[in-house]
Amino acid sequence: MEWLSELLRRPAVSWTDLLDIGLVSILIYELLLLIRGTRAAQMAVSGLFLIGLYFLSRWLELETVNWVIRNLAGYVVFAIIVLFQSDIRRALAHFGRAPFFKYFEGGASAEETVEELVVAATSLQSRRIGALIVIERQIGMRNYIEGGIPLDAQVTYDLVGSIFQPGSPLHDGAAIVQGDRIAAAACFLPLSVNPRLSRDLGTRHRAALGITEENDSVAIVVSEETGTISLVTGGDMERGLTAETLRVRLRGLLGVRRRRDAGSVETRSSLA
Repeated sequence: MEWLSELLRRPAVSWTDLLDIGLVSILIYELLLLIRGTRAAQMAVSGLFLIGLYFLSRWLELETVNWVIRNLAGYVVFAIIVLFQSDIRRALAHFGRAPFFKYFEGGASAEETVEELVVAATSLQSRRIGALIVIERQIGMRNYIEGGIPLDAQVTYDLVGSIFQPGSPLHDGAAIVQGDRIAAAACFLPLSVNPRLSRDLGTRHRAALGITEENDSVAIVVSEETGTISLVTGGDMERGLTAETLRVRLRGLLGVRRRRDAGSVETRSSLA
């Protein structure tokens, strides 16, 4: 019972200990989310096996096995950096997009994204090209992104126009925006099953309603038949928006704090 007495004599847990445990738990949780379904997940399982084998070799006094694992540990770190450099970049970018860091970035990036989306929507509207753009907010859309064609490209009106150009392989489906980047295109979304919907709504509008009923995303729909721009959020649709109305509504929904020159989008629309 000496071990129990020793355990009971340990110092009390302070608030800093709880904070330490909480931060480490969050980091481990975020890391598991990042590596889930990737090659890194298999590597993590192998790493846990080697760690377990190391402690087992110490317990059983397997000197040779212990020596091999200790000497290989340094080389394994370099191998991980080389083999998983793309996954490491993605992880660092993921942490850099966390809300804590976005607070210090200001609204410049979101403002640029809003302007690019407004220009793209008005340009597609003038050419009667249908489009569905979904903007991710607090609730992640990873399952829909993984079902589409990954892009991970900066949001520009030229790229959006190319995605929805008739005949493009990415024309069907939705483009999903994460922050200031288009995460994926040709993504298929759930259709709304609301029986009260108007019969003149097409697949794009029903998909926009369906995805916003499920999470807090914002959807921009450009109708191919009528050439109107609609904004969908929370299962509610605003139809027939002008460029300025769309800009104001997106700024409010995305929390843009800095306002740019209102005439910039018209100037860029003429260049599109």
